[in-house]
Amino acid sequence: METLIMVGQLLLGLSILVGLHELGHLLTAKMFGMRVEKFSIGFPPKIAGFQWGETEYSIGAIPLGGFVKISGMVDESMDTEQMAAEPQPWEFRSKPAWQRLIVMLGGIIVNVITGIVIFVFLVYNNGETYFSRDQIIENGIVAYEYGESIGLQTGDKILDINGEPYNSITDLTSGAALLSEDGYYTVDRDGETLQIAIPRGFINTFNSEEAFSKFVGIRFPFEVGVVDKGSGAEAAGIEVGDKILAVNGQEVYYFDEMQSTLKGLVNKEAEIIRQQGSAIDTLMIPVTEDARIGIAVNPLIEPVKRNYAFGEAISKGTSKAFGVVIVNAKALGKMFTGDVSPKNVSGPIGMAKIYGASWDWVKFWSITGLISMILAFMNLLPIPALDGGHVMFLLYEMVSGRAPSDKFLENAQKVGMVILLALMVFAIGNDILKFFTGS
Repeated sequence: METLIMVGQLLLGLSILVGLHELGHLLTAKMFGMRVEKFSIGFPPKIAGFQWGETEYSIGAIPLGGFVKISGMVDESMDTEQMAAEPQPWEFRSKPAWQRLIVMLGGIIVNVITGIVIFVFLVYNNGETYFSRDQIIENGIVAYEYGESIGLQTGDKILDINGEPYNSITDLTSGAALLSEDGYYTVDRDGETLQIAIPRGFINTFNSEEAFSKFVGIRFPFEVGVVDKGSGAEAAGIEVGDKILAVNGQEVYYFDEMQSTLKGLVNKEAEIIRQQGSAIDTLMIPVTEDARIGIAVNPLIEPVKRNYAFGEAISKGTSKAFGVVIVNAKALGKMFTGDVSPKNVSGPIGMAKIYGASWDWVKFWSITGLISMILAFMNLLPIPALDGGHVMFLLYEMVSGRAPSDKFLENAQKVGMVILLALMVFAIGNDILKFFTGS
């Protein structure tokens, strides 16, 4: 069932984005009087379709893209017979270069608009919930495996990133931070100010959602939230709302302090000083093999909740949308320098895993908005067979006054299709490798 949910979300998200992208091409083509022969979500073989006017609308069996076939255009159909005939007034090639440019940008523009609209409404409807910089400076962080690997320590108070204040704990692992040149965190460690360098290529560590939980978290004071049935804590009389003041003579204020002390008492009895209301007493509780005494806790700090007016949401959502493009552009550039591993490139399996095994509409639209912006960026790359390749040749024509020959465009299209096929094989190969290695 979990696999079906992941696949279902991926197919729905891609169908929406591909459909809107191709609709952008279709509407702009028809606006300039071009004949659109086919509109397809998914690649052949065709599952279903219908004819409406001059255009056949269909759904293909391979749901990893789509296409619009415009008369008189060198595209993935490689319809050389049509291109050999005399140009007709309704054909793509008969229209002015500026009109053809708008048609080729139509899908990208729609994807950008879609991404912005999704982010704006997510910000407006849900606001933002996060642990703030002020809370981190007040309480400090818990440094987990990846945080410790670069020199962070539990209790550090992170003051800034690259000399600039940040807003929330998620900014610590943002693309802007991890992709920066000579990046660093400034921390207050027991009153001493230090700089902790962000190693080149550190972003490669964060190749899964689980990886982010191994970096840092916020320290928090706590109280007992749940007492496990049949546990040592229940037998000793621990109740919801109690506070643990010390373990084996070690004063504890933050939850990580209690966890750390209990790890040294596995399969032993711990002396627990408990506060219940105004009363304080001492209890002896056995510690299990997984360093627990049988309680779950409630943090005593609340994340910041910020809501936005619609005007503010437009600004914030637009900034978030274009932030995705900037980060991906930086990451692509750093692939060529070796700072970002090509292994981070994901195909459909990786995308499905990002959506997750449970259906959460906020997460679904967040990821769909992100993918919409990435699709716009990737489609703008100057690779033949992508929209960006067509844009590149059209700009050449507009600047030079000479259009590339149909033969050149056909060969460029073939080269582009080989490049795209190779990239797809590489991405799916990465997915398969990650699936078997768990990385």
